Amino acid sequence: MPAPVVDLDRNDVKAALASGNGTIIDVREPAEFAAGHIPGSVNMPLSEFDPHALPEGRVILSCAAGIRSERAALLAQAAGRDVREHYKGGFKDWIGAGEVVEW
Repeated sequence: MPAPVVDLDRNDVKAALASGNGTIIDVREPAEFAAGHIPGSVNMPLSEFDPHALPEGRVILSCAAGIRSERAALLAQAAGRDVREHYKGGFKDWIGAGEVVEW
């Protein structure tokens, strides 16, 4: 049975980035990602999502608002990957709070 998906908030994501503890995987589509994303995040669109291509170590999934990232976590778990964290508020929360954005 898959592990429960863990909802992270903006402060959790910022702490992970600051400490270098984890990779943010943005599962939005390429056009969405190109229009702005969390600095240092890597784009792996859900439409082409391959859980086996995820990096080793801590992975934090993100999308626009937390729906696709939760789905990606479940897909990764179904493929046998120990991925359970996602940014519940997603990019909408990030940009809405005035955080730094990368293009």
